Amino acid sequence: DITRRKLDKKAQQLRESSLAKEDDLASLIYTSGTTGNSKGVMLTHKNLVWNADVSSDVYVNLKPGDKVLSILPISHVYEFTTGQILELMRGCEIVYLGKAPAPSVLLPALKEVRPRIVMTVPLLIEKVYKNAVLPVLRDNKKLSKWFKYGFTRRLISRIIGRKLKMTFGGRLKFFGIGGAPLDREVEQFLADAQFPYAIGYGLTETAPLIAGGVPKKHFVGKIGKLVEHVEVKLESPDPETGVGEIMVKGPNVMQGYYENPELNAASFTSDGYFKTGDLGHLDKNGRLSIKGRTKTMILGSGGENIYPETIESVINNQDFVTESLVVPEHGGLIALIKIDIDSFAKNMALNVNDAKIEAQKYIAKIRDDVNKELAAFSRLSGAELQEEPFQRTPTQKIKRFLYSRLKEDESKSGNKG
Repeated sequence: DITRRKLDKKAQQLRESSLAKEDDLASLIYTSGTTGNSKGVMLTHKNLVWNADVSSDVYVNLKPGDKVLSILPISHVYEFTTGQILELMRGCEIVYLGKAPAPSVLLPALKEVRPRIVMTVPLLIEKVYKNAVLPVLRDNKKLSKWFKYGFTRRLISRIIGRKLKMTFGGRLKFFGIGGAPLDREVEQFLADAQFPYAIGYGLTETAPLIAGGVPKKHFVGKIGKLVEHVEVKLESPDPETGVGEIMVKGPNVMQGYYENPELNAASFTSDGYFKTGDLGHLDKNGRLSIKGRTKTMILGSGGENIYPETIESVINNQDFVTESLVVPEHGGLIALIKIDIDSFAKNMALNVNDAKIEAQKYIAKIRDDVNKELAAFSRLSGAELQEEPFQRTPTQKIKRFLYSRLKEDESKSGNKG
């Protein structure tokens, strides 16, 4: 009996020792690297499970058996936490797309699965808006005119929104958007259409969610309130705008970067806040809005803070523009603009080759039109046609560092000397 009790005790100890503890390393995820080299992010079981649990309780009212269509890479923490762990904790059924979400793959899957939940990135819904919504408005002069006024705009948006919901299977109750900024015009349409979208903000280093909104309780241009038990403070806020670097502390913040003590020391404040590198603003009700990245912010000649993402949002709202990137060059700002040549050619009644020539003139017009909407210090000095699609990360963010012209400028100035 004594021997049996000892064996049972030892077996219990072995079982307990084999269980993962909340602070054990659960996942090593490398950042997508939009501005430089990727870094290994060490996330614990607590980081991931806590974040998924809070996300479900606050933002996603999941029920056992709800169908979820997974279309993003699970190697990214956004999909890993909110598109897999969260659903498994709540007993949902996950259907994996298995291929890149091209329309020919995605549309039949939506029709078949009829998901209740979809987690996605802005690029997908922006493409839907540009390819399915804007042409309807552009080709109908009456609709286009009525769309400019608040009441009729909302009415038209709701009619289109009902059709859009059917495109997504007709049962959608939560359409999560994260990973990159959402175009403001697209968000305004989704809000007017009463589409069940919600925007989340976070990073790989925060597992990921820091703040988020709730469907049909939107404040366009704002992310929403902070996740429970997550603390945020703004470092060195601008006296006029209140914009500062977002610092975050909470159960979702990573252990650190893998085998990179120097970067770890530089990434945390003395009181334990993680430096996100994002610029944001908190309103009086605690709602967070994102203004840009500290690494992408451009300092104007008069000391002004210029956020290229804001300029890009204006550019992307121009007809036929699919994507853009603003970069500093020779003391000015250059916009690299990709347009939908096929749609442009059809609209201009030109063949594709002639359309490419005409597009050069159109790019100059875009620059002039955009400059009318911008403050003097953030106006474009030039614009160029981007013929090839921008290279992107797995979560569809443009790899900005590949298009930087600062090194080129420095090289030229060095040669002059």
